[in-house]
Amino acid sequence: MDKRRITQETFDAVVRENIEDFEMDAEDALKEAIEQFESQGVDLSNIVKEVPKASDDTAGDQMHEVLQVLESLRIAAMSPLEQTDITDDLKCFAEQCSLGFAQRYLAAQKDAYPTILSCCQKSLDDAVSLSSALSALSSLTDGQPDLLDVEGRDLLIKVLHVHEGDPSLTCQAVRTVRHCCLKHEQNRQDLVKAGVLALLAGTIKRHTGNAELVREACATLRVMTFDDDVRVPFGRAHEHAKMIVLEHNGLKVIIEAAKEHPQNTSVLSELCATLSRLAVRNEFCQDIVDLGGLKFLMSLLADSLDSQDLVRQVLSAIKAIAGNDDVKDGVVKAGGLELIVLAMNRHMANAQVCEQGCAAMCVLALRKSNNCKVIMEDGGALAAIQAMKTHPGEVNVQKQSCMLLRNLVSRTKDFSQPILEMGAEALIGQALASHRDCGDVGRAALRDLGCKVELRELWTGEKGSLLH
Repeated sequence: MDKRRITQETFDAVVRENIEDFEMDAEDALKEAIEQFESQGVDLSNIVKEVPKASDDTAGDQMHEVLQVLESLRIAAMSPLEQTDITDDLKCFAEQCSLGFAQRYLAAQKDAYPTILSCCQKSLDDAVSLSSALSALSSLTDGQPDLLDVEGRDLLIKVLHVHEGDPSLTCQAVRTVRHCCLKHEQNRQDLVKAGVLALLAGTIKRHTGNAELVREACATLRVMTFDDDVRVPFGRAHEHAKMIVLEHNGLKVIIEAAKEHPQNTSVLSELCATLSRLAVRNEFCQDIVDLGGLKFLMSLLADSLDSQDLVRQVLSAIKAIAGNDDVKDGVVKAGGLELIVLAMNRHMANAQVCEQGCAAMCVLALRKSNNCKVIMEDGGALAAIQAMKTHPGEVNVQKQSCMLLRNLVSRTKDFSQPILEMGAEALIGQALASHRDCGDVGRAALRDLGCKVELRELWTGEKGSLLH
């Protein structure tokens, strides 16, 4: 059941009532209002939980600070830019929006978008003002992609064209594109039609030494491959991934950029995450190997075993490209399985590393008896068992471990006894009891391990009325 919502005006009125009628101080009045609404099941996530302050420009009127600065910008936007310096107000607005979603939501409700967009359009020939205006637009659209309209889309494409040599302006425009494409399929499709993929790939090539810009552009390319808009039954995530690879040489662009930042874990994590999203076809996986991507990933994993986030992303990338059977063999020949087990054992307390490690081994074991043998010899099954013991409440760890154990024994029954001696049966049974989502994979693992399995009979096929 959806929680109830209220307007900012309703919340502020209750706070004001607490102050004026019940003579509470501001802090107590605010606390009382929050507790009152939360006890009634009201969702306050879009509410600015502050006492409005009196504006210097208005006689006695009280407004939240984000609305005060917005009003100042609105007045300035109606004046010729050369007569008004709005840089400070734009910076202040961006800072207010960065405080939280509630501030951004309130500003949007008060028509902040057209005002900020107007400031951007007026500032196109002034890099300093445009930087502040784009920063404000980026902050405002964070979590509010519905705000973007045709004028805004055209502005972002124009900035990426006209100011392609300016890394700061490009970075802000790219970040705004990313904000407007998260969970918004139509914006993604419209921007792709407008040529944003070529601009993003070009940005990475042009500014390959700029760590922040490379990371931001890669993250935005990755968002273009998402299918995260619940309002749309079918997106174009797969098509966008193919376009990035085939039309814009995305794999080579990303791998070459990764080589420029060998010590920057945040950039490398993003590049690995983006590679994972692009390995959507068998030939793309092979292309990554041919471009030196597998060798790079193996070296990166060996050199970065202490970095949990980077290890997790490298494991995810290995899992993605190992969808190609030839690449599976390449990973194993390169010593990848030993590194995966080493990474899991080093970060056993991290559920995501365990999940990605088991998932990578699960793919490497699929249809490959020799790889299964190597996994057993390198301690992969034991690492999966230990992961199940360490993270009993993490459903994805349990699922991936069950799938790995099943793949190990599905073609080589000789591995069943060693795995059972590690305690697999009890752990899988515990996973089945604790997680409904483990039902199919857990029972399949038990069955292939030779254990007794109670299969649920959903329908016997007998005739009779469905109504009793």
